[in-house]
Amino acid sequence: WDNLAALCLVVGSGLYGFFIMFQVKVLTLIWAFLCAITTGIGVTAGVHRYWSHRSYKATLPLRIFLAFLHTLALQNSVVNWATNHRVHHKYSETDADPHNAARGFFFSHIGWLITKEHPLVDEKRKVMDISDLLEDKVVAFQHRHYPVLALLIGLVFPVAVPVVCWGEALSSSFFICMARYCFLLNSISMVNSVAHIWGNRPYDKDIGPADNKITAVLAIGEGYHNYHHVFPHDYRTSEFGMPFNPTTMFIDLMAKWGLAYDLRSMSDKVLADRKRKNALKHDG
Repeated sequence: WDNLAALCLVVGSGLYGFFIMFQVKVLTLIWAFLCAITTGIGVTAGVHRYWSHRSYKATLPLRIFLAFLHTLALQNSVVNWATNHRVHHKYSETDADPHNAARGFFFSHIGWLITKEHPLVDEKRKVMDISDLLEDKVVAFQHRHYPVLALLIGLVFPVAVPVVCWGEALSSSFFICMARYCFLLNSISMVNSVAHIWGNRPYDKDIGPADNKITAVLAIGEGYHNYHHVFPHDYRTSEFGMPFNPTTMFIDLMAKWGLAYDLRSMSDKVLADRKRKNALKHDG
């Protein structure tokens, strides 16, 4: 009930934020947009492609930056998020999957956050190897101090900037912040729901995850889910670049600046062979 009450509060505040969005200062809307993009990067390039899958390596400055953005996104600590995601990949669409798409759209999209989880989820979570996460000092610090960091970075900081810097009303800044948070939460959740139900399956037609371009746009590159579940350690999560994969562009930019390195990806030959075998398997 506590989770349900919190979700209702967040959704209600977010909807009101969308209702008043044309009544606030333009700079506040620009700020909300910038926060939405950067917090999205904290989730996609940070806790997902880097910490969950280790699809590339990151220097200390980049790890601190990504942890900051992920904290701003208010999606639990890196340890908790990445642990859940690793369990999701290993036991996808089974009772041990935290947001099992086999239980329907609503459950995989948001219901898993407000309902009692299946006992197998916690059982598999407890035996999942997360030693690499706990050994990362940036991740350990964020996890240890997450409640305070979430309050200061995830709520106070984005609300205070418009108020202090250009005189936005505190209430307006808060509700716009919540609207941005709701938008990001739903966009990322589409990867668990929409991209597990609708789309193309060019690499493996026997699994639920699908390539969904709408999700790719809203989740800045995370919608190519059939590709991602077949090749989870590819830092690109698809064979496509812009305009549907801004996260890959960000990682490539970090690599150009020397902040990311050892980027892992699949060769064109491997991709073509996998597509061909998948097509032959079902055509024959």
